[in-house]
Amino acid sequence: MTTALVLPKDAQDLLFRGARTANAFSADPVTDDQVRAVYDLVKWAPTSMNGQPLRVLLVRSAEARERLLPLIAPGNRAKTESAPLVAILAADTDFHEHLPTLFPHLPNAKDFFTDEAGRTESARFNAALQVGYFVLGVRAAGLAAGPMTGFDAAAVDREFFPDGRKRALVVVNIGNPDTGAAFPRNPRLEYDQVVASV
Repeated sequence: MTTALVLPKDAQDLLFRGARTANAFSADPVTDDQVRAVYDLVKWAPTSMNGQPLRVLLVRSAEARERLLPLIAPGNRAKTESAPLVAILAADTDFHEHLPTLFPHLPNAKDFFTDEAGRTESARFNAALQVGYFVLGVRAAGLAAGPMTGFDAAAVDREFFPDGRKRALVVVNIGNPDTGAAFPRNPRLEYDQVVASV
């Protein structure tokens, strides 16, 4: 085991080695306090110009779940239906409106994002970074996450974000994993296959 990492091994395992994508969940609820704690942790992770474009819609009601399920790929529906909590993670394409508060040392930062296409690209990229942070935050809370891109994103946008400002990126099932919740661990690329020096 390496000693190069400062984070204790049990925390490393909780966040990475021992954590698994969950496909089945127990009936234990996920509380608002747990979700708030996750957000209050992951909000500190970096984004470009501190733009923080991620928006989280918690699908809690039975009515909202029924609206979402037909938009999920058939292979993902059963686990989404049974998950204690489902979150739609989206990018706010008008994130720049908050830059005067979030990036105060550059008062005109908002003006850098007048081009809608460039602003949307920045929103999607940085919100995708935050999706990764969010999944790690769920794991830090001792919960399991089942992030999915197998859904009709355009239909989710129409159904849940009709003003056109937010764009769905990932649907995440959240809860305590049930027995047999994870598939066998898939291989990973080795260091030398990924990292190069120049």
